[in-house]
Amino acid sequence: MKLGIVGLPNVGKSTIFNVMTHNKAQTNNYMFSTLEPNVGIVEVPDKRVDFLSQLYDTDKTTYATIEFVDIPGLVRGSNKGEGVGNKFLSSIQQVDALCHVVRCFDDDDLMHVDGSVDPVRDVETINLELIFSDIEMIERRIERTKKASKSGDKSYLPILKFYEDLNEHLLEGKMAKSFHVENAEQEALLNELFLITVKPVLYVANVDEDGLSTDNDYTKALEDLAEHEGSEVIKVCAKFEEDLSSLTKEEREEFLSDMGINETGLERLIKKSYKLLDLMSFLTAGKKEVRAWTIKNNTTAPKAAGKIHSDFERGFIRAEVFSYDDIKRLGSYNAVKEKGLVRSEGKSYIFKEGDIVLFRFNV
Repeated sequence: MKLGIVGLPNVGKSTIFNVMTHNKAQTNNYMFSTLEPNVGIVEVPDKRVDFLSQLYDTDKTTYATIEFVDIPGLVRGSNKGEGVGNKFLSSIQQVDALCHVVRCFDDDDLMHVDGSVDPVRDVETINLELIFSDIEMIERRIERTKKASKSGDKSYLPILKFYEDLNEHLLEGKMAKSFHVENAEQEALLNELFLITVKPVLYVANVDEDGLSTDNDYTKALEDLAEHEGSEVIKVCAKFEEDLSSLTKEEREEFLSDMGINETGLERLIKKSYKLLDLMSFLTAGKKEVRAWTIKNNTTAPKAAGKIHSDFERGFIRAEVFSYDDIKRLGSYNAVKEKGLVRSEGKSYIFKEGDIVLFRFNV
């Protein structure tokens, strides 16, 4: 699964991306310092994996991952070629959700592309560019559908009407995610368009260190905007996270403990992103490997088995499942089994967050 990091230039996108991915995306105090999309794989922090790895004294530990794409800063007019141009909008179309970084602090030494800090205006600038990109795509689809309908095939007429209504919605400056679909057929039409503004969004308020403990007017404005559209906001201080990343794991844990913080802002961001994509993890555990496997919520046992190998899904017999909470409480797999807490589940079983499983299959 991919998550695209978007925002104006100089809002902290590349700094956040670098700390999360240990990458070397370019960061400078000038516009368009990032000229190519940067891609990095990020491990999803998971204390369950840590616990099981110690319990089983495993040879290998593998965390769930998300792919992040750092999209070069967009500006007003990007859809018409302004700034770095619109070629990067296609990169956004390939991701599953958006992580929108918004600057929420003042700093006279750090220039702003529009001359001042205004989170609501900045969000609207990015959203309009994304809407314009979607309009361009929809209008091309309308033209093709009009040509097809001239053959006399009336089945194209309701499709054309849907596209035209959606285009009118976008032309009013509204996101595609707020467009009302009336039935499953329209929902399928919307999904096959891969519009940018239909993707879920997580707003990242990049604050200074004071802003971590107290909401300023900027973060309050961003939170009001996000609440109105049904999105979430998470606060991160990119500079603070960058400083933390220079410490060893032990130094970082000690420092956070002294501050009374359980996890870094970026760890929370990664977890929030995982949930934004409607993902969950099931676990496999043993001496050879402890691993978190990524699946969509409401995935059945055979489909989950297929994440490990297609043979597991094709030859699925049953899944032997027990809870992470049970093994943590009781301290061993044998104790869980003795208590009768290992269940045998069939093809209709829907996996739950934190299930630990052994698949039985035959091919």
